[in-house]
Amino acid sequence: MTGAHKKHLRIGEILVSKGVTTPDQIRIALTEQKKIREHLGKILVRLGFATESIIRDVIGGVIGQETVDLRMAVADAEAVAMLPRDLARRLRVVPLTYNKGRRELTVAMSDIFDVVALDQINTHLAGTADVVPVIAGEADIDRAIDNFYGFVLSVDGILNEIETGEIDYQSMDAGSDEYSQPVVRLVNALLTDAVKRGASDIHFEPEEGFLRFRYRIDGVLRQIRSLHKNYWSAIAVRVKVMAGMDIAEMRAPQDGRISLTLSGRRIDFRVSTLPTIHGENIVLRVLDRQKGIVSLEELGLRDDALNTVKLMVSRPEGIILVTGPTGSGKTTTLYSILGYLNDESVNIMTLEDPVEYPTTLIRQTSASETTRLDFANGIRSMMRQDPDIILVGEIRDEDTASMAFRAAMTGHQVFSTLHTNSALGALPRLLDIGVKPDIIAGNIIGIMAQRLVRKLCPRCKVKSDLGDVERHLLGLKITDKQQVIYRAKGCEECENQGYSGRLAILEVLQFDDDIDELIARRGTQRDLLRMAFSKGFRTLADVGAYRVLDGTTSLEEISRVVDLTNRLK
Repeated sequence: MTGAHKKHLRIGEILVSKGVTTPDQIRIALTEQKKIREHLGKILVRLGFATESIIRDVIGGVIGQETVDLRMAVADAEAVAMLPRDLARRLRVVPLTYNKGRRELTVAMSDIFDVVALDQINTHLAGTADVVPVIAGEADIDRAIDNFYGFVLSVDGILNEIETGEIDYQSMDAGSDEYSQPVVRLVNALLTDAVKRGASDIHFEPEEGFLRFRYRIDGVLRQIRSLHKNYWSAIAVRVKVMAGMDIAEMRAPQDGRISLTLSGRRIDFRVSTLPTIHGENIVLRVLDRQKGIVSLEELGLRDDALNTVKLMVSRPEGIILVTGPTGSGKTTTLYSILGYLNDESVNIMTLEDPVEYPTTLIRQTSASETTRLDFANGIRSMMRQDPDIILVGEIRDEDTASMAFRAAMTGHQVFSTLHTNSALGALPRLLDIGVKPDIIAGNIIGIMAQRLVRKLCPRCKVKSDLGDVERHLLGLKITDKQQVIYRAKGCEECENQGYSGRLAILEVLQFDDDIDELIARRGTQRDLLRMAFSKGFRTLADVGAYRVLDGTTSLEEISRVVDLTNRLK
């Protein structure tokens, strides 16, 4: 039997084992294949034994290759421009995304083993990019080529088309012809551009006479585009249609969700609308699982802090809290810890508002008013599901706190977040919402407080002189003249921002018998801080200063997110 037939037979066996086809159907398809040299999956679809999407996903699983649903894919204008339409149509391939940093062009094709097609693409690219093939359904490829190549896809081109043409407001939710509408392509192009640039939020903001587009990149908002307000109603309708919202409701806030294939992978957007005096304000939170979830080792913790966290999560029962303001990466940190603990031997359950990152082997539940499931009742129900580890999205009130501590006291490991400025600041917050000191003592494993800071662009950062105040803030001696720090400058690579990417800085407070006793005796914040320092505790300011001294970030950036004034005393 040839290698090709072995591959086909293995795919057939997988299809049978999954109940997609029967052995008889596979035999019929293999017999048909002897007459015409055609892919087995294609024959099964033509004979009506299986759908193309199922075949695509099964083949991808067999060969360990990524698959993509082109019906949900949004074109990347930069990628499409790299392959001419005639070549794409002749080879039956669709360029999806171009990663400039890695010089990789992701291309969708029905047969990733088509060496001739791959060779011709590489010849055309002439070494400017490496080809990364992904599997797509054959029927979807023709439609995608017509859409991607048949219309202007760049933001500038679409804006020009909008300025010079007319918009059919009735076809914002049209089916197969939606690409004919420039507003549809404009929204797609803006979402693609935001994901490629690493934005965490996309803002559509109507002003009195114009519409402003802003992205939040590395924690800072940047204005990207402005457009005449005449077109806002069409853009708002399109976004609301994509998010499954009521397009007729414009006077009440709405929430929705969008799932698309961008940059060759699935991206979710959490959509929120809010009526303002100039129209509906729409904000999309980008939920990119590939970038959002990192391993525990990739959080950027110093070795001593990483070891402390690993010791904390090894305890079988108790509460671990992560504190910080909105957008400081608390959810990412919690999921990094869950990823470290996640295996088949434990039952991990989460209760979130809403679930942001669907994860295998973890039972995830959304708590919301619409489902009539709040955090307190959700925890009560979860405890009847035999969990080992429980994640509660946020402790907001006394009922939630009471149930979370009750779960910890009955042998469960509980993780949650709290909105406070520091690790020790979580204690008065818990007391304020009604948790007794005797309950806090002995049930909290540890508390982490964190912030996200921008990293200096490694290509353009420049050395900076140290004055006496700077040395004091960084904990250096006035006589220390050898230390070098850096500041932001800006170059083409970082879009003249001076910063590229972010990292977390965390203070980790591990509780032990001494701290528990001090809390039970209602010790003061000063006493608790002195006790923590005696055990090696480092504040956010200490960790931030360390990151400035090792050249990762700047003193200005640390000062933006952490209060350093206490270090001047």
